[in-house]
Amino acid sequence: MTPSPARILIFLLPTPSLIPPPPVRRPHRALAGTARCAPEAVAGGGFVVIEDDLSELLQILPRDLRDNLQNEPRRDQLLEVILDLGRRPEARFLGNSGGQYLRDNEISQLELEEAQRAVGEFGGDNRAGIEGTLHRISAIRSRKGMVVGLTCRVGRAVNGHVDMVRDLLNYKESILFLGRPGVGKTTVMREIARVLADEFQKRVIVDTSNEIGGDGDIPHAAIGGARRMQVPEPSMQHRVMIEAVENHMPEVVIVDEIGTEAEAQACRSIAERGVMLIGTAHGERLANIIKNPVLSDLVGGVETVTLGDEEARARRTQKSILERKAPPTFPFLIEMRERHYWVTHRTERSVDMLLHGKKPLVEVRKRDNEFEVVIERWATYDGDGL
Repeated sequence: MTPSPARILIFLLPTPSLIPPPPVRRPHRALAGTARCAPEAVAGGGFVVIEDDLSELLQILPRDLRDNLQNEPRRDQLLEVILDLGRRPEARFLGNSGGQYLRDNEISQLELEEAQRAVGEFGGDNRAGIEGTLHRISAIRSRKGMVVGLTCRVGRAVNGHVDMVRDLLNYKESILFLGRPGVGKTTVMREIARVLADEFQKRVIVDTSNEIGGDGDIPHAAIGGARRMQVPEPSMQHRVMIEAVENHMPEVVIVDEIGTEAEAQACRSIAERGVMLIGTAHGERLANIIKNPVLSDLVGGVETVTLGDEEARARRTQKSILERKAPPTFPFLIEMRERHYWVTHRTERSVDMLLHGKKPLVEVRKRDNEFEVVIERWATYDGDGL
């Protein structure tokens, strides 16, 4: 399929207004690919699944569960399979908050051991993969170190999500994605890596524990021409990030799950060298990051400033106030509220206004009923909703 040209309507306003201007609509540009369509593609006709390798994941399950899921009408919507010792196996699907039991009998220790042998060795983060795929297997261990539960999560390579932020990539500035687990952050990272490497012709390095680039020594085709540096242990991620910049001269570094102070400092060091960063962090809202002492440096950090009497009276505030102490590592921050509903911040401006008790101007990026990207500007952001 030949991509259709994007049509962009730009509305210019002299000053920000509390009334949002007419939305900017961009039709989705489906990228070429051959594979079975995911449920999102069925719903809106916009997404193309490049590969999901679901059969590879099913091979590690007990035979009766494998047969059950192969005949499941919603198999394209399968999110994960839960195998817990002494409990009934459960399948969870996209769009459903609950799960579906796959049989009446409980999972045995023997079935867990067979699944573990099929997967291979787990890393220090209790995660493993299936070579050549994007699937992730996570283990739950007892106090004695024995595996008593497995979460078998389906990994899919999907094209189409990048259209929500394609215009921001042209700024060549770093972007931080926030969102709850399962909202699609890693899927977006994969596609951004491919687009920046193949379409923007950038030198891209993905710094990952294999969730973005798949398991095995050869990166999955989903990240295109981007290179990958594997992280052997989660505690070493910050070192590998710096090593990637010092040894391989990337123009873009993509980091999944920034979660420690060392990683936040490594991100700042990389950004100060002029390298574009694309990352994800734990948290649902910008306010979560501002209040997090470990990760607040990603958005500039917060410090207490004591004002003089005259300055405090002029501002009509207390003498001790909170201020941003440095430029943010990520000039753009995106809250992924849902898979197709994102809130975009200009980080510096939003942090300053929130610290001063004001509501920043943000962009709401979503898809309409025809799956076109719609960008709306609002001025009513309060950290909890719009």
